[in-house]
Amino acid sequence: MSKPLAKLTRPQATALLLDGVRLDVQDGAAVRDLLEQQFEAAVRHRSSELTQLAEQLTPLLDTMEARRQQRVSLVRALLGPQATMDAFFATLDAAARGAAQAAWSELEAVVTACKAATTRNASLLAEQYTVMQRVLHGEDGIYAPR
Repeated sequence: MSKPLAKLTRPQATALLLDGVRLDVQDGAAVRDLLEQQFEAAVRHRSSELTQLAEQLTPLLDTMEARRQQRVSLVRALLGPQATMDAFFATLDAAARGAAQAAWSELEAVVTACKAATTRNASLLAEQYTVMQRVLHGEDGIYAPR
């Protein structure tokens, strides 16, 4: 973004905010796809593929986080420090509000799917790590006489 947030006009800030939501929907879908690939790589114990996927995920997630922070700043600049996205949507005309709310709902759904995939992937990786630790180091008392 070339202009500082404080120098944006209301229409510019609104356009930037709505564009950010649209871009987050696209990037969120890409993250979801990468998380599915991550799961498949973990199931197949492909560590180099896991590393490559992490390298692809990191910049996408960083960009999405930057847009989220920007979105918060824009909404607060437009409507005050306690403003919410719902309050922002209420300022839009009916057609723009419907499109914005639909995009926001899609973003929420993508984020929810990504969170679920992340939890699933983390559980699988933690379980695999635990199994490998047992294989490599055994369990306390596993060979102890009864």
